[in-house]
Parts: sequence; C-alpha cells; structure tokens
Amino acid sequence: MKYALIGCGRIATNHVKAVLNNGLEFVAACDIELANIETLLAKHNLQNDKLIARYADYKQMISEHPELELVAIATSSGLHAEIALYCINHGINVIIEKPMAMSMSDAEKIISLSEEKGVKVCACHQNRFNVAVQKTRKALEEGRFGKLSHGSIHVRWNRNKDYYTQAPWRGTWAEDGGCLMNQCIHGIDLLRWMMGNEVDTVYGVTRQQQHHYLEAEDVGMAVVTFKNGAVATIEGTTNVYPQNLEETLYLFGEKGTVKIGGKSTNNLDVWDFADETEADKANKGLEEQTSNVYGNGHTSLYADMIDAIKNNRKPYVDAVAGRNALEMILAIYKSMKTGLPVKLPLNNFASIDMKGAFGGVQE
Repeated sequence: MKYALIGCGRIATNHVKAVLNNGLEFVAACDIELANIETLLAKHNLQNDKLIARYADYKQMISEHPELELVAIATSSGLHAEIALYCINHGINVIIEKPMAMSMSDAEKIISLSEEKGVKVCACHQNRFNVAVQKTRKALEEGRFGKLSHGSIHVRWNRNKDYYTQAPWRGTWAEDGGCLMNQCIHGIDLLRWMMGNEVDTVYGVTRQQQHHYLEAEDVGMAVVTFKNGAVATIEGTTNVYPQNLEETLYLFGEKGTVKIGGKSTNNLDVWDFADETEADKANKGLEEQTSNVYGNGHTSLYADMIDAIKNNRKPYVDAVAGRNALEMILAIYKSMKTGLPVKLPLNNFASIDMKGAFGGVQE
C-alpha cells in the first residue's frame, strides 16, 4: 500500500515506526522545513532511500503521486482539517493526528466528505490499542462492570518553555489550543468511549497558571454527565513539577473497578471484578513497557487502518471518534467562556472562539 507522511515533527517518528512495522510502501514525506524530513528519515536509517520523495508542499506531492492510497497528517493542529479535506477530495484515505480539527464545523465536514467520497478516515487516538485499555474495553463489552457509576481521567504532565519555543504554533488558539486539546485529548477520548459516548452536559473550568507566554490554558477541570446516568470528572494539566507524573483512567461499576495507570494509560493498577476468573489474576499489575508517552499504539492503529481499507470497513478509531473527542474539549472551552454547563451535541464552536480568554500573551 502506497503511503505518504505530511508533517515531520515531534510525533512523526511514531508514524514512521508504524509504517516500517506494517510494511507500507513509503512513497513520500512532506514538511515545510525540508531539514525536518532528513532528520526524521536519518533517525530510522532511511536518509539514503531515494525512493522516498521529499516535498515542502503537500499539494504538489499529491499531484505528483496520484497512486497514494494512505496519507498520515502530523502537522501543526490548525492545519489538520484543511489538509485532510484536500486529501479526501483526491480520494486518499487519511490518518489524522489529534485533534482531528479545531472546530466542530471542520470535523463535521471531514465526516460528511469522507462518506461522500468513500474514503476511510482514522483519528489517531492510538491509546485505544494499549493492552490495558483493550482488556478493560473487553470487560466492559462483556458487561462485567454492571451498571457504570462514575469515572475519571487524570492527565498530570509537564511541558516547559523549551517545548513551546520549539514550535511557535503550540499553545495558540488558532493552531493548537491548550493542555486539554493537545496533551489530554487521548485520555478524554478514552473516558468518553468507555463511559458510553452519549454525553448530556459538560461543565468546565480552565486556567492559565504558569505558562503566561501562551494564549491557552495549562490546567483544565470538568464534570461530565452521560445519558446513561453515569458521571465523570476530567483533570488535565501541563503544570506538574518536575516531569510527567501520570495519565490515569478510573472506571467504577456496580460489579467492577479498574484503574488504568502509568505515564500513558499503559498499566493495570487495579483490576477487581465480582466474577473474578483465573485469567483476571494475570491482569492485576499488568505493565506495558513504552519508549515514550505516546505508547505503542501507532503500529496497531496503522494495521487496523490498512485492514479497513483492504476490506472496505470502518476503522476501529474512525472520524466520528475524532469528532467526539474534539467535541468534549470544545464543550469545556465553551463552558469556561460562558460560565454555564454546555449541552451536547455542540454546534458551531471553535478553539479560536477562545481568543483573549486569558488576556494578552506575557513574556
């Protein structure tokens, strides 16, 4: 399957690993800074591979490679929707890094256009493939939790000034959003997915406590009510001193309790069920080793997307999943802006609508 990567920054190495692990034909790479492409390819000993074409313009790349079947978009967040819509219009299947878009209208356009063109779209929420997450999802689908009572996600990470100065788009409303949109979206995706997807209301509060050189928040809290009666809390921040602490998901049901912990929801810290089996004993204390906070899920996500294209089915993490995660965060932002709970579904709201929420950028 012929593949190209658009955007060769921080997350791109996970995409290249997934490409190599799945045996895709790596046709082209694109980045506005050609040096970024060379740095990325060298990291994977591909710098001398002349079969990988290099481009600074994704439209030129697509026009010169009409044979492309799959493109991954890993640019600054503000460009995701524009590039995705262009690829979809040209009949190319896409994997879109999170967030899928920066506005509800763009997310809906991606969904509708992909359906119209018969193109597969995968939202890159790779943590759904974590071993701990998959085991929890299986238990949930088997009804082992009974009626869900409540849950929570805690993303307690650190991002310092050096991280933001590496890429000036980070922390801006137009191109990125704050810690909820960038760092916490994977955990928020897992929470919504596990707790039934059908959200009633979101009430959120965000603050900019330490990163006053940004436009957006560095801490966010929310209370979520689901249509199935369950409730949940969200806590996300990049203010933890001195380094990443945890990304932890709790699920509480009448017959089961699970805590998925670790730096990126990769361990089973608690696994208790009323109908405990012999297999459950192996799950207690499970730890999945990861090389970074992005985990190991990209390879599995790519494998699923390749299979979805070949067998003409929906990807495991489809465009609607990407829309749902985005909707949660934009609902928190809107709640912060209005001071009121926000009823879902959310229409016509974008990250840029938060412009000026914390005053001007201070040095």
